[in-house]
Amino acid sequence: MQAIILAAGESSRFWPLSEKKHKSLVKIMGKSLIEWTIEAIKRAGIKDIIIVQSSDSNLEKYLGDGSFSGVKLSYVTQEKAKGMGDAIMKTESLIKENNFFVLNPYVFNADDFLNLMIKKQKNTGTNLVLLGAKTDKPWNYGILELKDDKALSMVEKPEAGKQPSDIKVVGIYLLPKDFFGYYKRVREHDYAYEDALALYMKEKNVKVVITEKTTPTLKYPWDLFEVSRMIMDSFVRKQKIHKSVKIAKSAIIEGLVIIEENTIIFENAVIKGPCYIGKGCTIGNNTLIRKYTNLEDGVLIGANAEVTRSIFQSRSHIHAGFFGDSIIGEDARIGSGAITANVRMNRKEINPFVKNKRVETKLTALGAIIGDNTHLGVAVNLMPGVLIGTDVQIGPNTLVRENVPSNKIYYAEFKGIITSKDIKEK
Repeated sequence: MQAIILAAGESSRFWPLSEKKHKSLVKIMGKSLIEWTIEAIKRAGIKDIIIVQSSDSNLEKYLGDGSFSGVKLSYVTQEKAKGMGDAIMKTESLIKENNFFVLNPYVFNADDFLNLMIKKQKNTGTNLVLLGAKTDKPWNYGILELKDDKALSMVEKPEAGKQPSDIKVVGIYLLPKDFFGYYKRVREHDYAYEDALALYMKEKNVKVVITEKTTPTLKYPWDLFEVSRMIMDSFVRKQKIHKSVKIAKSAIIEGLVIIEENTIIFENAVIKGPCYIGKGCTIGNNTLIRKYTNLEDGVLIGANAEVTRSIFQSRSHIHAGFFGDSIIGEDARIGSGAITANVRMNRKEINPFVKNKRVETKLTALGAIIGDNTHLGVAVNLMPGVLIGTDVQIGPNTLVRENVPSNKIYYAEFKGIITSKDIKEK
């Protein structure tokens, strides 16, 4: 079989982490999310993988031909976002096998689902297999009408009380090569893929595998927390510290912790797992790192800092301060005394602004999301759920209550607040 990874979307709701690269290139435990997905596909026995990318994507440059993972990677480009069906059609000339999988680029446990779907196909002789899961919010999804394990039809986001079942379609598909012909028979529009599926269900036998396992979602940046926890719970099974790591005698390391080569742990630092610390990191004196924190290569956590349930991308530096439930992009620099408030005073849900609209998170603990190459001065305070863009400068002693766009200077002065001034103008 072959597999298609759909990685051409704009991911605008994933801002600011998607501004300079595709969201699947965010790293957890030393690998990008798409690398985790490629390895999972390989574990299912599939080594011929096609990646659909956008015209400005850096995926091909980053991943190459797949030799790093022992697979063959091919690429096609979707010039304009015309929906999932158009993306799949771009691969038609590269599909040589009778069946192929279609999935997103951040399913680190894809092999669990692919193997179930392959088994269903072999046992039933059907050509098209869908993955389904129960939901208590059917109005948010495509919902299947079922007869036993056969899919009869699909209703996209049905009205409450009018759903044909409580089984939603999960975004992993096992398709036959003749599906391309069915797609060509429907009207071209953003949901033509769903129309082609419906037509195939009407004329041929389509089976459904219902899973109780969780499939990752990655719509908003804070979804990374759950993905990171799932990866750590799945792959961190014992403490592993590279022999080149330098650890002060007074430092304490407890639980499921992975520390990669050439990292330095200074006096009285405490690390409580599960945690991941990458290559060449520095953990300063009296620092506390705990509970699902992920530090990528070259991260520096200065003396007297506390970091919990946070994700740091490569080469970011912070000093004394508190960083909870936060995500820090690549090459960020944060001055001493910075504080990320991660809980509201009334302990209610934190709902950030995304594209000028409040978004429900179901989270009562959420700190800041900070883009690549952003610099914060000393004693900056960040309110819960603020999003800060890339290439931003925030001056010392500033209280950040709102999102800060990319390429801005944002700072407080004794005589008042000056916000959102272009760096070039400054």
